[in-house]
Amino acid sequence: MQLVCPAGNLPALQAAVDAGADAVYAGFRDQTNARAFPGLNFSDAELRAGIRYAHAKGARVYLALNTYPDSARLALWHAAVDKAAELGADAIIAAEMAVLDYAARTHPSLPRHLSVQGSATTEPALRYAFERFGIARAVLPRVLSIQQVERLCERSPVAIEVFAFGSLCIMVEGRCQLSSYVTGASPNRHGVCSPAKFVRWDEFDDGSRTARLNEVLIDRFQPAEPAGYPTVCKGRFEVGGEVFHALEEPTSLNTLELLPRLAQAGVAAVKIEGRQRGLAYVRGVARTWRAAIDSLRPDAAAWQPRPEWQQSLSAHAEGHQTTLGPYHRAWH
Repeated sequence: MQLVCPAGNLPALQAAVDAGADAVYAGFRDQTNARAFPGLNFSDAELRAGIRYAHAKGARVYLALNTYPDSARLALWHAAVDKAAELGADAIIAAEMAVLDYAARTHPSLPRHLSVQGSATTEPALRYAFERFGIARAVLPRVLSIQQVERLCERSPVAIEVFAFGSLCIMVEGRCQLSSYVTGASPNRHGVCSPAKFVRWDEFDDGSRTARLNEVLIDRFQPAEPAGYPTVCKGRFEVGGEVFHALEEPTSLNTLELLPRLAQAGVAAVKIEGRQRGLAYVRGVARTWRAAIDSLRPDAAAWQPRPEWQQSLSAHAEGHQTTLGPYHRAWH
């Protein structure tokens, strides 16, 4: 089972590889990837250096080209595919059919992974992408139960990758309209959920803070309360006279306890979310998951997650809380 880790910049890529990642995923410094925050991602020279560093240590580099171009800008995505091939990337991660089609026709030897943004949650969807665009792998959206993942692994014509740790997304990826509703900038087309230029923080004399997105109040934090990056889905809103996290609480996905079951199902790779996170997150989470995967191999039947692993992951979790999210549904 491959460990795939995030790399928002060159130091993070190097830290992930040094911590035991089998592969890292990265993006160019433009809107072709879904983490187009200021200060993140790679120039051509940085990516060339990162690929060289990863390959020297036996790791792979996947390029995320996972946003949706409109027809007027499609050439930018085509150029990104060409650049990924020229720089020696080991695969591209794409969602939009025109991007996958161009890659399949122009660079057939460059492996193509169907992004989580492609929202493929059924066998027919996976089979279509395999037969039409020759994908080698598909990343499943974070909306499926463990039973659904197991059934897809049985029937899928391609290798399956699942998110194992990191920030959750309550929407089927590639379909969210919340950020574009508030800001007019779609995360699916512009690469950023809650673009930084729309974010405003205000701090008051008593130490409390408010977070606004395009002047819409998203949350209010007490003086000692941790404050996360403001996104619509994780804001607090007044509903029926009560203020609470109406859509989703700030918490991180953590599937460590499901690791033996994922391995038995035939999951090819577990993915860590967080290209926007810092070095400590990348290094700490990668080390923990590397140790867990390695310890699984000798005796999977008796394997149990160690308390120190869970403590380490909780320390890096959003809101210092973790959940199995949709992987566990009591009603399933």
